[in-house]
Amino acid sequence: MSGSAQRFGPRGLRRGATLTLVFGCALATAAATGSLPQGPDPAPGPQTRAVSSTVAPVDRQEIEDAAARAEADGTSVKAAAEEVVSRSGDRWGAVYDEREYEEFEQALDGSYTGVGLSARRTARGDVAVSRVQPGGPADRAGVRAGDLLRTLDGRAVGRRPVAEVVALLRGDRTGAAEGSRVELGLVRKGRSWTKTVERARLTTEAVTVRRLGKASSPAVLIKVAAFTKGAGADVRDAVREAPGDAGILLDLRANSGGLVAEAVVAASAFLDGGLVATYDVRGQEQALYADRGGDTDRPVVVLVDGGTMSAAELLTGALQDRGRAVTVGSPTFGKGSVQMPSRLPGGSVAELTVGHYRTPAGRTVDGRGITPDLVVREGAQRRAETVLSGLGGGS
Repeated sequence: MSGSAQRFGPRGLRRGATLTLVFGCALATAAATGSLPQGPDPAPGPQTRAVSSTVAPVDRQEIEDAAARAEADGTSVKAAAEEVVSRSGDRWGAVYDEREYEEFEQALDGSYTGVGLSARRTARGDVAVSRVQPGGPADRAGVRAGDLLRTLDGRAVGRRPVAEVVALLRGDRTGAAEGSRVELGLVRKGRSWTKTVERARLTTEAVTVRRLGKASSPAVLIKVAAFTKGAGADVRDAVREAPGDAGILLDLRANSGGLVAEAVVAASAFLDGGLVATYDVRGQEQALYADRGGDTDRPVVVLVDGGTMSAAELLTGALQDRGRAVTVGSPTFGKGSVQMPSRLPGGSVAELTVGHYRTPAGRTVDGRGITPDLVVREGAQRRAETVLSGLGGGS
């Protein structure tokens, strides 16, 4: 693992890079799963030991053999790989072509071509809009968080993987670029309609900070939309720059994941070293640790909901298990599987589930999510601010 980059959620591989682990959830910022640039392990020398784990039934060799046969026959390598993944039972397995990976990587660097929305799979199996980027094409078209996405250019979304929906929204499969159009079929509270939007080149603002409360009892709200490149450092800087007596309200709602290294850096802002998470890869457990020197004194409340996924769940679980924050909101999504990308002939990349991650207390997140300390379905932010005030953190 040394020298490789690890990911929760976004999937990607820099051209020429060593194949790396992916911790799966689909980061759909403006309809794009993201990729991760190469970087050092966030953990100083992960420890390894044997553990039992549940892995996807498909074998990596099987998909590589299918790809090799397709290349020899002159047929589509990607289609052959997708066929193996589709019948494997691997819910989060996916195949991407080289161009998609390049686009995904740009998305995690904070720049992408899309319509300005994030998407997630609901418990009922629908694809729902989890976040709309202010000022983006989707926002201007009246799309709102919670809308269900039924069709794209007249084609039913159905049970397509979110990553595939993401690619269609971006136009990756058709080579669509900035200025091209896509028709969205939407449902809101039983009302169905279609809207055509124009793709644009957008930039993300992964971390936003604003003051809450009165000067006499200050609090700082740190909203993390996704763990894109630099997001962890932005969280750390926001904590360091907060007034000395201010509590922190860390808003991870609708955060669909991102780079694991960034989530670990964010955890390090609140911890003085120690365990952040463990994960297994084909029966071998490894650990992620926070850096020393974080702020362990100021009160922290973490806001979560059903759109809090993957890397955001990793951070939530770490702060909850370590007793560093009170968590408020609704149960998180429950996406904690680990994917291993594999380079295929022609530049495609297949990702297969090989394991799962756990919180510092050993809790499994995948399929279960994290239950907040205080479950609040409505008015969660107001309740969170009240809790923070009760902890001596203003607001």
